[in-house]
Amino acid sequence: MLVSSDQSSPASAEVHRTVGYRKLKRSLGAGQAGNLRLTAGRIPGLSTAPDGEGYFTYTRPEGKSGGHGVGWSEIPRYSFQVPEGWAETPVSIADLGGTEIDLRFTNPNQGSLAVVVAPVLRFIDVGFNADMRIEKIGPPDKLITGFAPELFGQPLNEGDVLLQEVAKGDPGLTYYRWELKPHHLVAATAFKNRVFLIALSANGRQWRKAEEELRHIQNSFRIVE
Repeated sequence: MLVSSDQSSPASAEVHRTVGYRKLKRSLGAGQAGNLRLTAGRIPGLSTAPDGEGYFTYTRPEGKSGGHGVGWSEIPRYSFQVPEGWAETPVSIADLGGTEIDLRFTNPNQGSLAVVVAPVLRFIDVGFNADMRIEKIGPPDKLITGFAPELFGQPLNEGDVLLQEVAKGDPGLTYYRWELKPHHLVAATAFKNRVFLIALSANGRQWRKAEEELRHIQNSFRIVE
């Protein structure tokens, strides 16, 4: 994680948040402050109406904090589409997936997804304001191997990757896409000084029911300039 102040550790960040919340609670009252705490990091970004195919578009709002804590510069926006029934769930600096988890969505009938936003410095030594592309960071197998433990809770095993492809998409970026056992879909790209991944997971029942919708979500993931 990149930090820019003495609030670099999770413990220090938690102290600052707690002190700030107590001051806010005294000035606003417990009810209003409680509502703010519940919605921290969850600025709405989902469109209010579906498109002609019935999909809603999520676009990352400016100012969203995700689970990154303090010290992160503004993150470029990304978007993806979900059908009706998907809802954003809270993430925080204490998320079990790590501080690079930017958001989570779930649908009990179709599966779950997470978006990871990671510094390119994790893979390659470049300047803080670098404008990188994913093909310069490494081939698809390097990226999916590096992120598998935090995406799936364990390293990849031989034969886990069922499908791997490279595609061009908006706004002229290269996107890596994978299908992995048992029912995981991942898409990734890089822009400026960040690597962006969307990872979808489903159980057998969800996959049988919503494979088409899950693939649509994966293929819709893109960076918004």
